[in-house]
Amino acid sequence: MTRTTLAQGAVDILLTAAPGEKVAATYALADVWHNGVEVGTAVAPARPARPARPELLRPGDMPKRSMGPKGRIAFIHALAHIELNAVDLAWDIVVRFAHLGLPRSYYNDWVGVAVEEAEHFTALADRLVDWGAAYGDLPAHDSLWDAAQVTADDLAARLAIIPMTLEARGIDTTPAAVERCRAAGDPDTAAILQQIYVDEIKHLAVGVQWFEYCCSKAGHAPEARYAALLAERFRGDLKPPFNLPARAQAGMGESYLKPWLS
Repeated sequence: MTRTTLAQGAVDILLTAAPGEKVAATYALADVWHNGVEVGTAVAPARPARPARPELLRPGDMPKRSMGPKGRIAFIHALAHIELNAVDLAWDIVVRFAHLGLPRSYYNDWVGVAVEEAEHFTALADRLVDWGAAYGDLPAHDSLWDAAQVTADDLAARLAIIPMTLEARGIDTTPAAVERCRAAGDPDTAAILQQIYVDEIKHLAVGVQWFEYCCSKAGHAPEARYAALLAERFRGDLKPPFNLPARAQAGMGESYLKPWLS
């Protein structure tokens, strides 16, 4: 990758459709960033480029997963799709809010998230190949990017809805998935999911840190602002059970979830 600004490099990745090329460009831009490139500014695309497959459906039109080996492939395929979206979301949060003059540590954090999300996608896509399948074989939905669009104008809203709500849901559900894989005699998949779980706690911590930074700048109480943003912009339902110890480890203590715990 030629020397560029971080923001323009992020746009280039968002406009890269092929998953393997997107992953490679992510690693390359991270190297450029750590060698001291400037943040810069650029215009974020409304949507990232997507490969021809998988077919994107509305969440309600997604086929139900079967039990057994086919269900396992469908589950890992869905996770791979989420992780590829997470790569784009990390680069989008870099470029879309680059005009705000945020500290360099903000960009360090999100570049690190992008790299780890790329690693997650690669591990899951490779696991599909182990089973004679491939990413793109099954349909997927685009609800994560829909949530990105309704938070494109407000960094605090983006942080509240994406990492602190939608991505945090994986922290609630992944430990049970790890145990199911182990019980089914699939330690390799369990190990991949366990690593994703560990990394996603760190990613939630990044989201909480910068959400609280935004709240501090605006004079908002973080817990009240989180509840208000969900009421304004979240189209789903936030329901327990929550992985409270893991969320607390990431800095999202029980006080954030009090309205949904009663």
